[in-house]
Amino acid sequence: MKRIADVNELSVNDIPYVGGKGANLGELTSAGFPVPEAFVLTTVAYDYFLGKSKIMDKIVSELGSIDKGSDRSLTDAAARIRALFEKHEIPSDLKKEIVSSYKKLFPRGKTGFVAVRSSATAEDLPDASFAGQQETYLNVSGESDLLDKVRKCWSSLFTARAISYREKQGFAHEDVKLAVVVQKMVNSEVSGIMFTVDPNTGAKNIIIEVGYGLGEAIVGGEVTPDTYTVNKGRMEIIHKRISTQKWKYVKDANGKTTKVDIPAKDMKVQKLSDEKIIEVAEIGHQVEIHYDRPMDMEWCLEDDKIYMVQARPITAVGSVGGGSADISGEKILTTGLGASPGLASGPVKIYSADMCLDIVKEGDILVTSMTMPDMVPAMSRAAAIVTDEGGMTCHAAIISRELGTPCIVGTGNATELFKDGMVITVDGTTGKVYSGKVECQNCEEERSDDDEGAPVTATKIMVNMSMPMKAEEVSKLPVDGVGLMRSEFLFTNYIGEHPMYVIRDGRSDELIDKLAEGIGKVAKAFYPRPVILRTSDFKTNEYRDMKGGFDFEPNESNPMIGWRGCSRYVSDNYKEAYICELKAIVKVREEMGLKNVHVMLPFVRTIDEVERITAMMGSVGLRRSDDFKLYFMAEIPVNIFMAEEFCEYCDAFSIGSNDLTQLVLGVDRDSDILGRMGYFDERNDGVKRAIKRLIKVAHRKGKTVGICGQGPSVYPEFAEFLVKIGIDSISLNPDTVIKTKKIIAACEKRILLKDAKKRKKKNE
Repeated sequence: MKRIADVNELSVNDIPYVGGKGANLGELTSAGFPVPEAFVLTTVAYDYFLGKSKIMDKIVSELGSIDKGSDRSLTDAAARIRALFEKHEIPSDLKKEIVSSYKKLFPRGKTGFVAVRSSATAEDLPDASFAGQQETYLNVSGESDLLDKVRKCWSSLFTARAISYREKQGFAHEDVKLAVVVQKMVNSEVSGIMFTVDPNTGAKNIIIEVGYGLGEAIVGGEVTPDTYTVNKGRMEIIHKRISTQKWKYVKDANGKTTKVDIPAKDMKVQKLSDEKIIEVAEIGHQVEIHYDRPMDMEWCLEDDKIYMVQARPITAVGSVGGGSADISGEKILTTGLGASPGLASGPVKIYSADMCLDIVKEGDILVTSMTMPDMVPAMSRAAAIVTDEGGMTCHAAIISRELGTPCIVGTGNATELFKDGMVITVDGTTGKVYSGKVECQNCEEERSDDDEGAPVTATKIMVNMSMPMKAEEVSKLPVDGVGLMRSEFLFTNYIGEHPMYVIRDGRSDELIDKLAEGIGKVAKAFYPRPVILRTSDFKTNEYRDMKGGFDFEPNESNPMIGWRGCSRYVSDNYKEAYICELKAIVKVREEMGLKNVHVMLPFVRTIDEVERITAMMGSVGLRRSDDFKLYFMAEIPVNIFMAEEFCEYCDAFSIGSNDLTQLVLGVDRDSDILGRMGYFDERNDGVKRAIKRLIKVAHRKGKTVGICGQGPSVYPEFAEFLVKIGIDSISLNPDTVIKTKKIIAACEKRILLKDAKKRKKKNE
């Protein structure tokens, strides 16, 4: 484990080693995206500094002395901890390594400017962003300045905001370490942030925010950027919100970051051409495809070239069609950008940077020019947040969505318009602020978004799970169990190495134990509800990206329909790894006593495969019975054509609508061209006929059929179609459960009424 790593050596699997920011930059670089050159001081360097300085015991003591009810106590302890870092020099041998790596970024012998960015191991994770919790320094130049900023980044792991945020998110302080990214500075003319889905509504549009100068002004919420909405399918701009920007951050003649005024003629104009906006969106879409999940990115433009400087999974997304309260006719005081949905009323508390955070009490409406990372403790107490500046991706917006707090940003005048103590109502969905406490006129409907108010459905509603760490939270949803738990995510989150590489290294037991740990977390959280575990379904290109993967994976030209799923399990080149998966399942069911875990096989092509895999399962003690069910994914046309034969070997099917649509229509689901042309659509008549036939055959054979693709949560009419043809269960992403459950309940009610009318007419 090196103390310094080049960004080219890293991937997303290296988070424990280089933190979220460093790992994602490495992932982007290895995937061929335009990323400025960089190196990373790993957590080994951080541990080395702590070991040499011997300050960890003092840090732990200070953390233990904090009065959790006092922001002042927190701030004072944080200051004392940071002072400990300032008292100790970086060891000389590590200094030499840092300086040497710095010089390599500028091969002509001249040192240049770099950005020095903190990268914590609990940061840019799928369930918590840690937005702004550690520090970043721009336009750092020279050896002395660089070493000073590295030490400051390390100490920023213990700012008051970072300590408070970890407490709120449930991360143990001692488990979080800090790496430091040193990246060649891009002197950006314009910069911005991009979401590959709308974070406020969940709509599948790309949201791009653009401002003049360096990106810190947008990230910090100091300016209100332009906001462009791009239709992902057609790659066209469907909405523009042009803001007024009066100043920007730039690098001055001395290389320092400074504020400069923008000429009056440029203040209110579009900051980036339509052509460049689409170019940024195209890159963002490709990043989303690479990660296979919605992403939040920072980018910048220099000399007409776009650079990606940060990427992270989106941590919180609102619901499509969530709507807002019916409060038309009430007095609107101001409007801004709805950045976190919801409705809240309360007394205004105007906050500025020179105040103590303790003045913000539970239930206050926090009104400020912009939020800073230090304000997280107060933000967590606020009933709603309103800011003068900021866009959809600023600190206030990101943290509010994670906290589930209604938020409006970019009002331009809230701090001037409102007074302390006045009562207002904030609608974070529409971006409107109303006078007084407004009673919601459709509160009964809104309350049904709570678990207790979720409608009961005859169709079983399951949930898709990827992250075991979220199992306890997701298990509280009104669902009948887990319809799809993806085993491959256990490899990325718990192991981080190619399974055959681990086995070759003599660590089979470690592989089994770690898989069992992840499966067990989910099974325990949902017990006694069923957890359907789909065994690993990575494709060869995804396995190659794992540590050790190049030794075991071929380079396929079309891995989407290549060596994946069951064909991998029966291969001599992978069989041993699959046996370890099966043994982990046995460990969970037998040793942990969690008999609610069942198995689902992906990409089942032939009956011969099924017979061989069934024998493998039997060899470790997994046999179909009343308390152990075997599911097949139905995602290949052969599963439909030979449904009668496949029924003999399983207890149930689960339709993978993404792959089934792809293979029924012959459409690469990752194709931008075909996507823009509208070819990929689960609602296609051919796909619907295939699903209808499978359900008919399976029911005749006494088998059940569910679906775990995204179609039902995206298209209400598709969900209604499934209910009408008798689907037994629908498995959804957690954030769409309540909304889709309402749609299904309404559909079932219409079907019952229609049947009742038919019976009545027949009797008459």
